Amino acid sequence: MRYELFYWPEIQGRGEFVRLALEEAGADYVDVARRAKGMDAMLRLLGGAQGAPPQFAPPYLRAGKLLIGQTANILAYLGAHHRLAPANEAGRLWTNQLQLTIADFLVEAHDTHHPIGSGLYYEDQQKEAKRRAADFIAGRIPKYLGYFERVLARNQAGDKYLVGARLTYVDLSLFQMVDGLRYGFPHAMARIEKKHPRVTALHGRVAARPRIAAYLASKHRIAFNQMGIFRHYKELDR
Repeated sequence: MRYELFYWPEIQGRGEFVRLALEEAGADYVDVARRAKGMDAMLRLLGGAQGAPPQFAPPYLRAGKLLIGQTANILAYLGAHHRLAPANEAGRLWTNQLQLTIADFLVEAHDTHHPIGSGLYYEDQQKEAKRRAADFIAGRIPKYLGYFERVLARNQAGDKYLVGARLTYVDLSLFQMVDGLRYGFPHAMARIEKKHPRVTALHGRVAARPRIAAYLASKHRIAFNQMGIFRHYKELDR
């Protein structure tokens, strides 16, 4: 089956978590909006075209007759169908719980540069962004990374992965979080990562996986930029 991924074509954003899972699975997929007239197709589905229920926002994934929205929901589906999640219910729920925690983390990363509202330019809220970013660096990044460090340390199957003895989609998502934070806050992360060696090692372990390494080196990987969730503003990276 060929999957159809619908997401904005210029940014990694939330769609990148899905792309990483599809790439690791070796799945056949098309990134619809990056093709000719693909944005039109995505926007039609966003409004509920072709009898599909209206979607709130990308990403969404067409899998046969299914149209699945919300990043964590899509990943739960892919995890079950591509051995990127445990086979037992308790393991699947735990993996999803960790993914939802990453979703919270991602929102906080975004809000460092848009603390008042997404409809305003960064320049319209720069003063507030400095305060928000300072709190994020001092308290929130260490809190989240510290939590995942403990999850790795307490994994009864070893500290290579977050859930069990094999890679799951949440390992790919944590890799993406660390990668994005390194882009957005390189100076801060250089300090913070020293206290979270298991998380840092997981990032390197995921990056070295053959399919992921090939994807990261390819033209299909959209570069981080100042339009995405992770943005680098020198004045925020303290």
